[in-house]
Amino acid sequence: MFISFLHLQSIVARIAITDGMDQNAIFSLREAGHEVVEQHFSRDELLDGALAEFDAVVVRSATKMRSDVIEVSPKLSFIGRGGVGVDNIDIDAATEAGIVVCNTPRASTHSVVELTLGHLLASCRHIPRGDRGLRDGQWEKKQLKGTELSGKSLGFIGFGRIAQGVATVARALGMECHAYDPYLPVEIARQFDCTLHDDVDSVFSLCTHITIHCNLTEETHHLVDARRIDLMPGIGSDGVTCGNHIVNCARGGIVDEEAVLAALESEQLSSVALDVFEIEPPGDNPLLQHPAFHGTPHIGAATAEAQARIGSEMVTLLTDHFEGRRPHSALN
Repeated sequence: MFISFLHLQSIVARIAITDGMDQNAIFSLREAGHEVVEQHFSRDELLDGALAEFDAVVVRSATKMRSDVIEVSPKLSFIGRGGVGVDNIDIDAATEAGIVVCNTPRASTHSVVELTLGHLLASCRHIPRGDRGLRDGQWEKKQLKGTELSGKSLGFIGFGRIAQGVATVARALGMECHAYDPYLPVEIARQFDCTLHDDVDSVFSLCTHITIHCNLTEETHHLVDARRIDLMPGIGSDGVTCGNHIVNCARGGIVDEEAVLAALESEQLSSVALDVFEIEPPGDNPLLQHPAFHGTPHIGAATAEAQARIGSEMVTLLTDHFEGRRPHSALN
């Protein structure tokens, strides 16, 4: 079902920014006459109708726009997600309520590409462990012999824009690329010299390095589990024993965190790097204490450049919506 925009006229809107947005973008919205309120609301506040008098809300990942929140927000006609993933928004409930949902799928691509590559390199060269050791007065030069990415096989779970950016650099570093993405035409994978597989297991069986780039759905929840981790070969296509490595800068919950902790303890996995967690913040998650784990606090899009692009795109989306045009990234 698509939301109709034909009945809308240009209006001055009341817009809630609940998880932050670039200040230049907020200035642009206010210059256009909109009332913009920057305030984060707890779930209880949302359920008590904190958004009841707003025409639009712009969220990141922290604010959860579930059906019960949408039900008590009767004036909303626009939900904007600064970023890509929209698993924190009930799109069916929004559609039923006549609310258009938009995201900014291109704005943070390069930032997440770079963070993914950073985690890959940090994993194989023991950068986090080396730093921790130095701070503790240890000189672990002999213990921290790493392996190169060159000559190894990198497996992509999902092969959209971000994965394609990672693949471009990975190929330049000398890696072989393999991907599982049931929605991707094989011609696109060929453009990036990437072998497209028909099932997830074959990617895990071939690749010593796995990076996640898919959405969180019922199908992908705990897709990276103990059985699939056990398929990973530990020996690169160049014959070097390099261990097995997993990076996830996509969505929390795709990786079974208990399974990867067990695999680290058994040494089936040599490293795990996560920017996203099933529960955020992760609190006392025991994975954080393992020396072969390193992580970041969901900062894939947290660059000055990405935030500026997200803000600029969101201004365009809001302007189009309130001037009666269908926003280019409308998801319903």
